[in-house]
Amino acid sequence: MTKHLNYLTVCLFACMLAFSSCQSPDSNRQESTQDSTNSYTPLPASTDFDVVILNGRVMDPETNFDGIRNVGIKDGIIALITEEDIKGKETIDATGHVVAPGFIDQHQHCVDPYIFRLMVRDGRTTIMDLEHGAFGPKVDEWYKKREGVTPVNFAVSSNHEAARAHVLDGFNEWKFFNTPDALWWRVKQGWSKTRPNLEQGNQILSVLDEGLRMGAIGIGSTTGYMREGVSPRELFEVQKLSALYGRQLGLHVRGTPGTDVQESNGHQELLANAAALNAPAISMHFNNPGYNLVHELLVRMREQGHNVWGGLYPYAAGSTALNAVFLDPDTWVKELGNKYEETVMDVQTGEYYTQESREKMLKTDPTRPVVVFKMPESAIVEWLKLPGVAIASDGMPIYPWDSLKWDTPYEELGNAHPRSAGCYAKAFRLARENDIPLMQIVAMSSYNTANPLGKMGLKAMQVRGRMQVGMVADITIFDPATIQDNATYAKGTLPSTGIPHVIVNGVIVMRDSEPLAGVNPGQAIRFPVEEKSRFEGLNVDTWKSEFYVMPEHFGCTSELDAAVEEHQH
Repeated sequence: MTKHLNYLTVCLFACMLAFSSCQSPDSNRQESTQDSTNSYTPLPASTDFDVVILNGRVMDPETNFDGIRNVGIKDGIIALITEEDIKGKETIDATGHVVAPGFIDQHQHCVDPYIFRLMVRDGRTTIMDLEHGAFGPKVDEWYKKREGVTPVNFAVSSNHEAARAHVLDGFNEWKFFNTPDALWWRVKQGWSKTRPNLEQGNQILSVLDEGLRMGAIGIGSTTGYMREGVSPRELFEVQKLSALYGRQLGLHVRGTPGTDVQESNGHQELLANAAALNAPAISMHFNNPGYNLVHELLVRMREQGHNVWGGLYPYAAGSTALNAVFLDPDTWVKELGNKYEETVMDVQTGEYYTQESREKMLKTDPTRPVVVFKMPESAIVEWLKLPGVAIASDGMPIYPWDSLKWDTPYEELGNAHPRSAGCYAKAFRLARENDIPLMQIVAMSSYNTANPLGKMGLKAMQVRGRMQVGMVADITIFDPATIQDNATYAKGTLPSTGIPHVIVNGVIVMRDSEPLAGVNPGQAIRFPVEEKSRFEGLNVDTWKSEFYVMPEHFGCTSELDAAVEEHQH
């Protein structure tokens, strides 16, 4: 694959945004910050704690605290961080290890039992599907299905693509309620290529609104897969709906994957809408051509007070379905200059496609998962130097999944992109090998997701992503010298190593690198359910009275066409 990127701009920009935030202040800073930011009173050292963590290197990315301390946990809360001796019912010796906020993954499409051990082995304590999400009317069922049976915290957005499949293709065969159901709805094309009329547009928005009403974290949209069908007007209305609740739109942007111009323009569409609506937004997996400009846009918008942020995964390849619109020859080969035999690999067989073998497979298994190589390996280290960015795996379901269970041996799991199993450990390994400050990656793995979600009013994230007294005890303990990803493109389900202990809501869910069966303290991360919808249907009269000029799309009924014609004359 012949890709040439100019890194001068991003390198200069990264130098300007120096890593001063990763320097450890004196130990008194944490105590003063804790006292001023929450009302929790530290428990005395004489307390009989539920869990104590001894002699670990406590790292807090919000206050930049970095020091050897003992941690006492009581009733699911970090109740004391101290140099004094403490005791508890359970003890973890963290000598030589980092005690960090639990890793928070805002972009994980598989939230099912067979994936949980891999999540914990990679240090993740919260997994959220914020790019795709769940079918709006099924959001409450999606949450209830996981309550009491999940070792990690879980969250979901209201799914734009699923709403379109339901309204435009009549899809209603829900099994998982979220991303894995796309295996069936993506067989048709209406969800991707059809521009809805005004009535259909209102139906799509109503479906999304129902998910928001039920407490979804925001709206997830894969507009990059629907670039023909989703007009700028539709995306703006979707983003306006999410803003009505003060919640984010997590977007796979229109031009991804594409050239640096297409990619940048896609993120600019998202961010222009966010600025106009004063709404939160996530630039999903912007680790593509044009990433340096996208990062600068995000930084500058945050400086102006906008709650916008981006996520990325430390891999040169992505993963998608074989029939993704951007893998058509006109786009992938002619426009972007790729060769199938060098860039599109079958997940199950490891073989690369040709144009002929792809066309043949599309006839029998159109949604078959593939790995798509799209960036040079050398870019990954640069991504990990970008301040304010969140690590987000874009982890995929493992196919076929019918026989998979929580305790299915790792070697018997089907293949998947390695980001599903090793995303966070890989980031720490690469940081170690390339002298990137450890606090930078700790922040990328936790605080950089929790902080903007907390600013959005999500209370559960206001008390996570930090190692401070009074915060929820979601904690990942790892050895900075040995933390290691083991998953590869050939075998993407090998667990990470160097992370011996993980705590979720004050409960040990992994000890000595062994996930504990039947231990499921994971909590639903969601907004409160609201009694009434906030959405009011769109109509021609409103557009005419408020903005005068009629929209060209997202309302192309004959009645609207006539109204447009009349208005223009």
